[in-house]
Amino acid sequence: MPQEDGLGSGPGSRSGPGGPRRRRHSAARVLRTVASALAVGAAALVVYGVAIEPRLVLATPRHQVTIPGLHDSWDGATVAVVADLQTGMWWANTRMVDRAVREVVDEDPDLVLLPGDFLYGEDSSVTRQARQVVDHLRPLTDTTTPVVAVLGNHDHATGGAREITRALEDAGVRVLHNDAFTVTREGEPLHVVGLAATRPGLTDVRAALSDVPPKAPRLVMMHNPTAFPRLPARSAPLAVAGHTHCGQVVLPGPSGWSHVALSGEEKTVAEHWAPPSYGAEGNRLYVTCGLGFSLVPVRINAPPEVALFMLRAP
Repeated sequence: MPQEDGLGSGPGSRSGPGGPRRRRHSAARVLRTVASALAVGAAALVVYGVAIEPRLVLATPRHQVTIPGLHDSWDGATVAVVADLQTGMWWANTRMVDRAVREVVDEDPDLVLLPGDFLYGEDSSVTRQARQVVDHLRPLTDTTTPVVAVLGNHDHATGGAREITRALEDAGVRVLHNDAFTVTREGEPLHVVGLAATRPGLTDVRAALSDVPPKAPRLVMMHNPTAFPRLPARSAPLAVAGHTHCGQVVLPGPSGWSHVALSGEEKTVAEHWAPPSYGAEGNRLYVTCGLGFSLVPVRINAPPEVALFMLRAP
């Protein structure tokens, strides 16, 4: 009786139930399913990063900070910090700017700090940009709350530093450039120190601190947090900065995997509170995520924010 040759019917045949061809087809289906899922996930992430987080989510973190030498009249005072409006960026985050300004007005703070980057280089008309910035800030500047600002790297890169300074000061905002401004409450002073932008190399810490008495209560404001280590010990019990957008697009994984690092720009020095090892003894730095964008109008895991600080006397 002739034996079966096994072709087409044995367990190891090409067309058998468990054959290589069926396994290849099954693997291909799995790969297609995974690829489709990844594509849908990526599309959803882009939609979230473009249309949802930067335009609908506004963080308002609150902190308490003890300021040496602070008079009791300032104890419990609120300081609001808003950075990186970046008017002129394509698809700029103007509605979020308006929302953030309304949030600040509703908080009724005792002082508002604006750490720079009002302009962006996509729009060639810096005069128009400056006018738009003032329009966005008008609900705030129409109040009696003191508003103090410094300029950022984009304000200089656009060539609009003079224009935005003039527009802000005409609206009642005090713009600092390596100097200090004294705000009083019930006759007691709080000094606001403003460092000029590190890009293009304008920071002068000595000049900025020169008119502040050594033990007087003060806050320090800068745009780029890389200026912070230049401050002498115990000269900045609270320093605030912007610039980094807290990474803007922050991916899961090792520290530093963010848009700021991956795009070859300066690495994120800090997201929110800098580590104690960054800067001199007795100084503290907070980096706000700001409102705007750099390069692309996307934010993922780095929502816009208005940072609020309650000052406490020792």
